[in-house]
Amino acid sequence: MSDRYELFLTCPKGLEGLLAEEATALGLEDTREHTSTIRGTADMETAYRLCLWSRLANRVLLVLKRFPMKDAEDLYHGVLDVEWQDHLEPDGSLAVEFSGHGSGIDNTHFGALKVKDAIVDKLRTPDGSRPSIDKLNPDLRIHLRLDRGEAILSLDLSGHSLHQRGYRLQQGAAPLKENLAAAILIRSGWPRIAAEGGALADPMCGVGTFLVEAAMIGADIAPNLKRERWGFSAWLGHVPALWGKLHDEALARAEAGLAKTPLWIRGYEADPRLIQPARNNIERAGMSDWIKVYQGEVATFEPRPDQNQKGLVICNPPYGERLGDEASLLYLYQNLGERLRQACLNWEAAVFTGAPDLGKRMGIRSHKQYAFWNGALPCKLLLIKVQPDQFVTGERRTPEQRQIEREQAEHDVTPEPVKLNKNGNPVREPQPVVEQARLSEGGQMFANRLQKNLKLLSKWVRREGIDCYRVYDADMPEYSLAIDLYEDWVHVQEYAAPKSIDPEKASARLFDALAAIPQALNIDKSRVVIKRRERQSGTKQYERQSAQGQFVEVKEGGVKLLVNLTDYLDTGLFLDHRPMRMRIQREAAGKRFLNLYSYTATASVHAAKGGARSTTSVDLSKTYLDWARRNLSLNGFSDKNRLEQGDVMVWLEASRDEYDLIFIDPPTFSNSKRMEGIFDVQRDQVQLIDLAMARLAPGGVLYFSNNFRKFQLEENLAERYSVEEISAQTLDPDFARNSKIHRAWKITAR
Repeated sequence: MSDRYELFLTCPKGLEGLLAEEATALGLEDTREHTSTIRGTADMETAYRLCLWSRLANRVLLVLKRFPMKDAEDLYHGVLDVEWQDHLEPDGSLAVEFSGHGSGIDNTHFGALKVKDAIVDKLRTPDGSRPSIDKLNPDLRIHLRLDRGEAILSLDLSGHSLHQRGYRLQQGAAPLKENLAAAILIRSGWPRIAAEGGALADPMCGVGTFLVEAAMIGADIAPNLKRERWGFSAWLGHVPALWGKLHDEALARAEAGLAKTPLWIRGYEADPRLIQPARNNIERAGMSDWIKVYQGEVATFEPRPDQNQKGLVICNPPYGERLGDEASLLYLYQNLGERLRQACLNWEAAVFTGAPDLGKRMGIRSHKQYAFWNGALPCKLLLIKVQPDQFVTGERRTPEQRQIEREQAEHDVTPEPVKLNKNGNPVREPQPVVEQARLSEGGQMFANRLQKNLKLLSKWVRREGIDCYRVYDADMPEYSLAIDLYEDWVHVQEYAAPKSIDPEKASARLFDALAAIPQALNIDKSRVVIKRRERQSGTKQYERQSAQGQFVEVKEGGVKLLVNLTDYLDTGLFLDHRPMRMRIQREAAGKRFLNLYSYTATASVHAAKGGARSTTSVDLSKTYLDWARRNLSLNGFSDKNRLEQGDVMVWLEASRDEYDLIFIDPPTFSNSKRMEGIFDVQRDQVQLIDLAMARLAPGGVLYFSNNFRKFQLEENLAERYSVEEISAQTLDPDFARNSKIHRAWKITAR
């Protein structure tokens, strides 16, 4: 066999340059870069060293043969000509991986099968012994790459991918592979910082991958020192003495590194479920003396043990997997930026993100950016020097922002910031939470609008004792949001931008607005919930979107109600129907009240509060009826308050009871599997109202309301009943700007 070999080293996309530098330093010669691969030449000692010490490679492939091929027969004979008895015992095991296509082979499984057949045929003995196939732990792992008519046949010296160090048996939802984490650390300058005795902190450490890789670099530990099985372990060309020498040298370096004073390496993780898995991984890596992990939120992490400690803050914040998630992560990035400015002055920072626009919102400029790939996801590594001259104190206005500002200035004055008390009511003493200088021009303009709205609503809110109300509803078309206050919580709904709007501009405006909300409303960022509202079909708006199960108790008109701000698009309380609920409360005394399509039965709670003789609430959803039961119980109402599950139309046809006061707020459209047929409010309104009026007692009142903007009440209803539109009377000041939020009618018998 030759003393020198051609080697291919594979790696994640984007790491080729770093891997080439690392491999050259480890002895690889004539190094060249290709996509997700580098190649070069080396002796066996260097090949072993690359397996042991490469922090970035996935596999080390030793080329056995190159040969041209035109078809499957060329492939078979090219592989057959190799002296396989020099590589594998006849009763050994093998696995074959095939990549590429062409030369008549378009199926990688077929290509791998031809390679396997050639090897087996070559090694088959007269007594019938032949190698077996073992895809998990073979004695020999063979790789054949087909590239423009040339076959490159290689032996995989690695065995399992080199990123599998063996310490990470437990992982979180979206972990970084170990070699990608090492690459990010190297690109961030950690080897230099570690050599200088610097510290490292990860405020979102998950199960500790950055921490362990950083500690191994700092302690000069070969990343695969603890690996017991290699791709060359059963290879007949393996040189155990040479490998043993290199392994012993690596052990000696590790012992010397661990004998040094440990570097200060700390991880912080908000999710308590990940703390023990992280500690277990650290213990398996043998780095418990170097690394400590604590539970803590990003907004509170303190990376330095004393005022003189400096080093690197590194993290991989969540990217956001669902539509609208990026917006919810804005405050996480803002909190990270604030902690860097407040607690990490003169440190270096590295933020690895799949959402670089969010990285810009940290309030600190990055001096370098590098492109990486995390699997198929393009990412950026933002390198930051945490120094005052890098802090962002404002952003330049674009011509578009200046025009918006001029238009708003014609109508607005900049009001004093308005503070909310613990009940969510505005008071005069202003005290913004975040320095206004850190808002962009658009963000400051949006904050001014919110503060103006608060000031305009403040007298009404105090007079009526209202704790839950809408403070903004797409007042400025460029900032298409609905913002509701639920006492000391803020519920934000983003209306999806039209397709004609540049997505980047829409995203930038959204981030500007979200950055302004905590400041303008003086609400902690952790109490801002963000959702995206799009055109809904069927019952989509009622479907569960999360499963946090967190209910908040709020007050309205002397009753207590439960809202869920996270799990559904709607919260369980339609704020625009507040005047209707208060009207029902005033008129309910001594009456039998029927609430159709009752949702969470908030109107029934108000009726009971107003002294109703009984209430009956009908809805198809067991989930919402359970919620309704909790609302009633929260106020001490249980007897004489019926909850009926069923299709409203079917229920009305079967009912024979009479009611003095009926409220109907039907969906626009429903096709639930639990109901008969499909309900369309425009088509089925007459049948619905006729059925309900049949249940109305003499002298009774039916209130009909809905939120379908194109809805038109059928004219023939006015021929049979007394119909009065009361829409204007059912809108409070917080919905005055959106007079079409709903329409309502009072219907009585003639």
